[in-house]
Amino acid sequence: MIVAKNISKSFDGILALDHVSAEVQNGSVFGLIGTNGAGKSTFLRLLAGILRPDEGTLAIDDKEVFENLSVKRRCFYISDEQYFFPGASPEELKNYYQMHYPDFDNIRWNQLMQAFGLDMRRKLRTFSKGMKKQVSVICGLCSGADYLFCDETFDGLDPVMRQTVKSLFAADVAERGLTPVVASHNLRELEDICDHVGLLHKGGILFSRDLDEMRLGIHKLQVIFNGDGADTVFSRIRILSQEQRGSLYTLVVRGSAEDIKREFHAIQPMFFEMLPLTLEEIFISETEVAGYDVKKLVL
Repeated sequence: MIVAKNISKSFDGILALDHVSAEVQNGSVFGLIGTNGAGKSTFLRLLAGILRPDEGTLAIDDKEVFENLSVKRRCFYISDEQYFFPGASPEELKNYYQMHYPDFDNIRWNQLMQAFGLDMRRKLRTFSKGMKKQVSVICGLCSGADYLFCDETFDGLDPVMRQTVKSLFAADVAERGLTPVVASHNLRELEDICDHVGLLHKGGILFSRDLDEMRLGIHKLQVIFNGDGADTVFSRIRILSQEQRGSLYTLVVRGSAEDIKREFHAIQPMFFEMLPLTLEEIFISETEVAGYDVKKLVL
């Protein structure tokens, strides 16, 4: 389990993280959302033990991360800007990681490299950005690390490869309890993989919630009313957002699904449907309540 308490970090007098607190449960996928400059990369580097926090504490399974080799061997960091040794090939990179990760799975590495169609002896400097990201993901998954810190990992991957990488993450989470922390500026990129999402803005966490709990309390409805039933039901439910196109109302409401259905069925609308919410819609609803417009922050 990752526990960060009041973490702050500055660079040359510029505050990158401002008293950030967060918890990441083992075996879950934590999505870190925020604009460029929000502090996502700094937070991941702190998690990986690359940087030391100026203030606060950061621990993985109750052990401090910075300069703790036993903890670092359980973590793998995939940076946004890929760096490799000059002239190195994927095979040489793999050999390097094998020295630092005792549980590195060489057989799986070969299988994934072949499945991704990557030449293990070709120089990495000749690879495209997406291909370099693929090599890093493969090394991370094969390292045997318990924690995978991904900074804009899906950026540069084509749609098919994005889905492939997400499937690999999900499989490792289910099979061996891998805990990925994935930073992105795109809500839509993470909605089909994350269990928990935090919104980082100007160095501070504005919002951190479990997605399943959020979905239980917020619902999207489409309704066509029969007569004047709208005023009656609107006075009895909590509406977070409302849109009308002709006779069709699209509502985002808060409350239990059973109570909401009961209220609408009582007025016998011409049409009523409860739809699944996207991560974007959930965040817009929740952050507007807190006084923030998430559409201006990350969309």
